Amino acid sequence: MSGRGLLAVHAHPDDETLSTGALLATWAAAGLPVTVVTCTRGERGEVIPAGLAHLEGSPELAAHRVSELRDALASLGVGDHVLLDEVEDAAGAEGARFADSGMAWVADGRAGAAADLPPDAFVAVPVDDAAHRLLSVLRDRRPAVVVGYEPDGGYGHPDHVHAHRVLMRAVELLEPDERPLVLWAAVDERVWRRAVADLGPVPTGTVRIDPTGGAPSAVVVSGQVDVRIDVVPVLDRVLGALAAHATQVRLLDEVEHGPAALGAFALSNDVVQPLLPQEAYRVVSGGVWDGWPDGVVARVP
Repeated sequence: MSGRGLLAVHAHPDDETLSTGALLATWAAAGLPVTVVTCTRGERGEVIPAGLAHLEGSPELAAHRVSELRDALASLGVGDHVLLDEVEDAAGAEGARFADSGMAWVADGRAGAAADLPPDAFVAVPVDDAAHRLLSVLRDRRPAVVVGYEPDGGYGHPDHVHAHRVLMRAVELLEPDERPLVLWAAVDERVWRRAVADLGPVPTGTVRIDPTGGAPSAVVVSGQVDVRIDVVPVLDRVLGALAAHATQVRLLDEVEHGPAALGAFALSNDVVQPLLPQEAYRVVSGGVWDGWPDGVVARVP
């Protein structure tokens, strides 16, 4: 481990902003190196705007979503991006494209496996194949901190779950003195429930979350949160990145909110979600590190 760089591993374009946007923007604003690795191009994603509906299910969606990602990263201040399937494998050659495996909404805010898989689905890529590609990126960038998903991928998406396995295997393959501090993106339950309750009436055709009901797998009790990011100083950057992912994210400026939420948005399932004032992370390995930039509050065991 060397330097003060950050590397984030995500399954699709838009995940980097939805899960870790404030962390990426905060790191970049401090002038520190930031790398985003994206495992697929999100070509099986559902498309929200009617004006872009022709892209859904078409070969053009992959390139469009990568273009959205490029604009989102520019808003966040991130200049280093890697598509995992473009990294040479252990034999020194690029392999088959890692395709979006698809998903199905199985409950409000909860994803499961799609009914069919493309032949080159990311979930079908052997963990060690993908992990060795990521390993070469880790050894090249040598980040001090790496961030990814918890074992259930945040909300169950099969590609997120696979990305978690790939990240943890790649870190395991590093020599002990090469290993970075590893964070899993989380959501503070108390912050989340307050923000959900803070939202006013939602638009017709959208779904309001029950603030007393079940929560996604990324939601944890406050005592399990080790690192917090203040979103307010980088809010404009995060909103710009969310707006860039127009096929996937619908910003809901018409939803009124109080101080516990910074805004509201919805994905293709039309469930209205609050934009939280904090991002939260759990430290899962790597020991103590004290190089956090301003805007980060860490309680690292």
